Amino acid sequence: MIWSWRRKSKKRIARIIIDGPINGSTRKLVLKAVRQVEKREFPALLLRIDSPGGTVGDSQEIHSALIRLRQKGCHVIASFGNISASGGVYVGVAAEKIIANPGTITGSIGVILRGNNLSKLLERIGIRFETVKSGLFKDILSPDRALSVEERTILQSLIDSSYEQFVKAVAEGRNLSEEKVKEFADGRVFTGAQAKELGLVDSLGDENDARILATKLADLDEKLQPITLGRPKKKLIGLLPGGKILLNLLQIINMEFFTNGQPLWLFRP
Repeated sequence: MIWSWRRKSKKRIARIIIDGPINGSTRKLVLKAVRQVEKREFPALLLRIDSPGGTVGDSQEIHSALIRLRQKGCHVIASFGNISASGGVYVGVAAEKIIANPGTITGSIGVILRGNNLSKLLERIGIRFETVKSGLFKDILSPDRALSVEERTILQSLIDSSYEQFVKAVAEGRNLSEEKVKEFADGRVFTGAQAKELGLVDSLGDENDARILATKLADLDEKLQPITLGRPKKKLIGLLPGGKILLNLLQIINMEFFTNGQPLWLFRP
């Protein structure tokens, strides 16, 4: 007879870190970690967010997974680090409580979509695109020409739809009216202290304060340290001198290249 065995963690709290832009890789790591929290029956999750946001769909999937986790009885506490903006806010509002440092950069609630009009450059170097398409708008945001009025209208409608989804999630997560959220959801950023005044965070403090709150909500010993799940694998380049700087640069380039033409919940200074 085979006995099924599953490690339980009912007397511990879990910790998941979202560090850097939110993209497909982030989503895979976080969702895998959330499944571990669920399977091991952690009573509380400390969610550390240090992110400027990122892609819309990935942010929404992480948000949905956290909501489902809470519905199964797990307390989710978010701790905002240096920055938790745009998609970082969207993910954070899925938590039961949010704690931010007074100087945390947060907000940037809104949507941005950028394309590149390289038509003059391409003309100067003698490159011309030949396009065959099935519909009038199939090559929207093509880099070899400017947007038409109709295309701009279509994209603005897409942005507006994404924006309304963002506002609704913040309103529901923070128990605010959508009208109230729209008063500050114009893309502006603000500090953690300002966010508290607006109702976007519950209290000011560091990650340790968030950890203590998580233990209290789960009725556990306040001295308990969390178990961190979902750590990304260390890359060889990151171990070399200056490797971390190079990794950050590659991450920025990757976001710029692969998200061009996509609506983003991302703080882009």
